[in-house]
Amino acid sequence: MGAADVVPGVSGGTIAFISGIYEELLTSISSINFQTLSLLKEKGIKAVWKSIHGNFLATLLAGIAVSVVSLAKGISYLLENEPILLWSFFFGLVLASVLFIAKQIKKWRLSRGLLLIVGAVAAYYITILEPLVSQGASLWFLFLSGAFAICAMILPGISGSFILVLLGSYKIILEGIHTRDIQAIATVGLGAVVGLLSFSKLLKWLFSKYHDLTLAILTGFVIGSLNKIWPWKETLTWRVNSHGVEVPLLQKSISPLAYDGNPELLMSGVCAVFGYLVILFLEKIQQTKSKNAL
Repeated sequence: MGAADVVPGVSGGTIAFISGIYEELLTSISSINFQTLSLLKEKGIKAVWKSIHGNFLATLLAGIAVSVVSLAKGISYLLENEPILLWSFFFGLVLASVLFIAKQIKKWRLSRGLLLIVGAVAAYYITILEPLVSQGASLWFLFLSGAFAICAMILPGISGSFILVLLGSYKIILEGIHTRDIQAIATVGLGAVVGLLSFSKLLKWLFSKYHDLTLAILTGFVIGSLNKIWPWKETLTWRVNSHGVEVPLLQKSISPLAYDGNPELLMSGVCAVFGYLVILFLEKIQQTKSKNAL
């Protein structure tokens, strides 16, 4: 999940889903509420830790942190120097996850198919939106940015960092981190906490009441997001970042044969197949785990 979150356009929620921990993650997050404070007062930290699945959350967060710290530099290098190969790997990975998620829908009906199409269209539309460019923002805007980004982050197929780019707050928040703007960081963090706790409860409720319908629309989200991670892009507009370097602002997917440069078809195919096999490997691990649990 940490490696995915480093890459703009790839959702950590997708990785959580295909690794079989998504619903447990939602359950753990949604169990944190005002009753947790009462439980802390009455029975102490040990009871609270157990009620929120503390071992699971701590292990997961530690894994994400280690991954971000250890892989961020390497992934940033690949994004800059070997973008086609990196995006090909993630494309194969996410493509395989579509089949993995869809297989968990118990019965396919017309309503499931329609929701899958709705999810795919919605996610695709998000990927082609032109990002806003903002030089300043109110605290309310930063709060809402944090809330929307974290909601997107736990949705399979939609990247939280990409939502910040679309809102025009990515650069503002990044500069706030670099300049140690405590007020801005705290506001975004508070928005993320509120968004995470509230949205996780909604998703948990949807899974408990409308399991197959929820899976169908999430499958659609993942399908629609494939446009964002298609390896071959044509840049339509550019922007200058804080270092004075031009970076792509708006891109569109094109055929590898129309790509202005070396499309690296052979190696990109190898990387895509490798990403696909990673998902098959994770699925095999999950099946083995489920059999051992029985």
